Order: sequence, then structure tokens, then C-alpha cells
Amino acid sequence: MAANTQQRQVICESGVITYVLTRKPVKNINLRIKPDGRVLLSANNRVPAEFIDEFVRQKQAFILSALARYEEKRNQVQDMPRQYVSGESFCLLGKNFRLDVEESKSEGVFIEGDVILLRVRDKDNFRCKEKLMTKWLKSYQMTVFSELAAETYERFQKYGVPFPVIKIRTMTSRWGSCHPGKGIITLNSRLIAAPRCCIEYVVLHEFAHFIHPNHSKQFWNLVTRMMPDWKERKNELNAWQ
Repeated sequence: MAANTQQRQVICESGVITYVLTRKPVKNINLRIKPDGRVLLSANNRVPAEFIDEFVRQKQAFILSALARYEEKRNQVQDMPRQYVSGESFCLLGKNFRLDVEESKSEGVFIEGDVILLRVRDKDNFRCKEKLMTKWLKSYQMTVFSELAAETYERFQKYGVPFPVIKIRTMTSRWGSCHPGKGIITLNSRLIAAPRCCIEYVVLHEFAHFIHPNHSKQFWNLVTRMMPDWKERKNELNAWQ
């Protein structure tokens, strides 16, 4: 998270609400609830955090109701198999993109703003659409993960860490794994849906295992030195899971 943001929790009558507070030169306390389940508030530096917590308590019914509706919609989308038709939603780097399928002589997948444009010769050819989207998504994942690995590697070079082989696969119980002896970092394919700051945490976490192949105190001390706000990033990632 940026220096002017912090994650806070408020204990309410109906449960615990976690929200991200951003300090901005605004007149009022602004509340936004995102479809991915994030509760975002912005307020002036002069407004005490305790006052904002109380504001959240007063709005708890509205916030929890909105979160429940969004969760229901996400579950409906997750339960439904992909049809690759216009209007379907794909989440990339913490942002929802709408799929737009067009018939075209040239086939391919492109991002235009908040739209994923899928061009195919036959809009009714499910296998073709599935193949194009699967290939594109794998390429997109590898591009993003490799870029973040390269950025992280610059900070680990001084420790004599070799640049690892990046692999991607679907995992059910963890976001990443490291094999120091083989020089391999494996990342969960589902990680591409999380915000960039969360992926940065996972990549750095796995790089740290090249130096400390465990979760010892020394390991966490290294992670903290490299990324002081790793706990906030991890909490945000857990919220996505």
C-alpha cells in the first residue's frame, strides 16, 4: 500500500469490516464498495481515524448488504462454466474486464481499456474461442509474472541469487512455491486476478526462500526489510482468496 493508505478493521454488531483508508485533500468522508469485495474510504488528514471507524459502524448495514450482494454475484459467475460470450467478466490484476466477442477475418485477443476484445471468424465456435482465450491468458500471466520477477531480482542480485525459472500452474492451497536447489519459482495461475501489489508480495516471498528455505525468524526479517508493508499486502491477498 502507498504511504498515504492504511488498512483498518472495525468491530461492528453484525461482524468485522475491513477497509482501506486513503488520505486525500477532500471535504467529506467518501465511501466506495468495489465488486471484488474491497471497502475503500478516503478522508482528509484532519479527520481522526477513530471518527472514520465510527462512520463505518454507522454505515455497517449498508456496507455488509452490498458486500453480500457482490459475493453472491461472484459466486454465480464462478459456478458458471465459461461460454466466452460478450458480457462475461474476467478479473485481471484486481480489475474486472468485460469480454467483447467480435467476428473478424483475423483472430486474436486484445485489451482495450476495461474490455477484453476477442476476435474470431465464427462467434459460435466455442472450441476456437476457448483455445484463443486460454492461450492468451497463459501468455498474459507469464508476461506479468516475469516482469515482476525481473523487478524483484534486482533487489536479490547482491545476495548471489540466480534468476529463477518461472513456472505457472493452478494450485489449491498456496499462491506460490520455491525450489532453491532447482532455481524454480512456481506461481499460482489464479494469482493473476489479484492486485499487482499482492502479486509483488508473493514473488518477493518466494525469492526470499532462495536465501532462507524456511519460514524462520531470519526469513521474515528479510521479507520485512525488503517489503515493510508485506502484512497489509498479504491481508489484501487473503481477502481475494
